Amino acid sequence: MNFAEPRLLLLLLVAPAAAVLAAWAWRTRLRAQAEWAGVGLWRRLGAGVPRTLLAVGCLAAAVAGTALGLARPRWGEKTETVERQGVDIVFVLDSSLSMAAPDVSPSRLFAAKALVRRLVEELPGNRVALVQAEGEGVVMTPLTVDAAVIDLLLDTVAPNSLPTPGTVLGTPLEQALKLFPPSGKKHRTVILISDGEDQGGGLDKVADTLREAGVTVHAIGVGTPQGSPIPLAGEPNAFKRDREGRVVVSRLGEDALEKLASATGGAYLRATSPAADLSPVIKRVRGMEKRSLDAESVSTLEERFQWPLLAAIAALAVLLVARPFPPFGGGA
Repeated sequence: MNFAEPRLLLLLLVAPAAAVLAAWAWRTRLRAQAEWAGVGLWRRLGAGVPRTLLAVGCLAAAVAGTALGLARPRWGEKTETVERQGVDIVFVLDSSLSMAAPDVSPSRLFAAKALVRRLVEELPGNRVALVQAEGEGVVMTPLTVDAAVIDLLLDTVAPNSLPTPGTVLGTPLEQALKLFPPSGKKHRTVILISDGEDQGGGLDKVADTLREAGVTVHAIGVGTPQGSPIPLAGEPNAFKRDREGRVVVSRLGEDALEKLASATGGAYLRATSPAADLSPVIKRVRGMEKRSLDAESVSTLEERFQWPLLAAIAALAVLLVARPFPPFGGGA
C-alpha cells in the first residue's frame, strides 16, 4: 500500500488537536454548569458524559478519516491496456538557400523551424516524421511517437546544407509518402513548410499521387511577396547573384503551395513571422479521424480513498446523533 499524496498525511495531526479542543470545550461547560446546578440536576447533566466522550471520539475519527482520504491510499494491483490514438504527420521542411532570406526575421528557415516546433507542441499524441527538402529529399526521422526527436533534429538543419542544392519539392513529398504505413487512408497528413520556390516542377503529378493515397497536404508559405536578397553564409554583406551579376531577390511563391494544398484537400496559410497564426492547420489536423498507434499494458494500484471517507461520514453521522450537550430535561 502507498499514498498518492503522502504530504497530506500531516493533516492527521489535526485529529488529536480537534479531540483535545472538543474535550476542553466539554469540560469548560461542565464546570460552568456545576457552579449553579443543584445536586439532582447535576446528576441528570452528568448523564451526558458518556455521550460527550463518544462525540469527541467521533470528531477525531471524522478528521482522521478525511485526512486519510485526501492522502489517497492505494492498494490492490490492476492491469489496464492503454491505447494511443492519433494521426501520422510528416513535416517537409524546405532548407534551400532561399530560406536564408531575411524578409521574415531573422530568416525564413529560422521562422520555419519555430513553426514546426509549435505544431509538434500543439498536436501531441500523434506520430511525427521529418523530411528535409532541397534539391533532394532526406528523411531525418521516420514516423515516431517521440516528438522530442524532431526538436533535436531541427537544430541540425541549415540553409543549403544538403549535397544537392536547389529547391525541388516533388522529390521530398514522394519521400514523405513512403513513410506512411501501407494500410489506411484516413490518418495521413503532410505539412509542407517552404517559400514556394520550386525548380523541379511536376507538383501536379505528385499532388495526384498524394490525393489517391489519402494524404492531405497542408502548406505553410514562409516569406513575403516583396521578398529580399539572399545572404551568403560566411560572406558579410554578400548576396546571391545571377549569371549577369545582378542581386537575386527571392519572393514567396504562393501559387504552387496553394494549388498543392487545394488539390489534396488541405489548407494553405502565409507565415510572415515565427508567431504566425497556425490555428487553421491545427484545427484541420485535430479534426482528422484517429487510428490506433500503439497499446501497452499498465499496472496500477487501486484507489481506496473511498473507505476512509466513508468511515469519516459514518463518524460524523454518529456525532450528529450523539449530541454531546443534550438540552435540559432530556435523558442520557
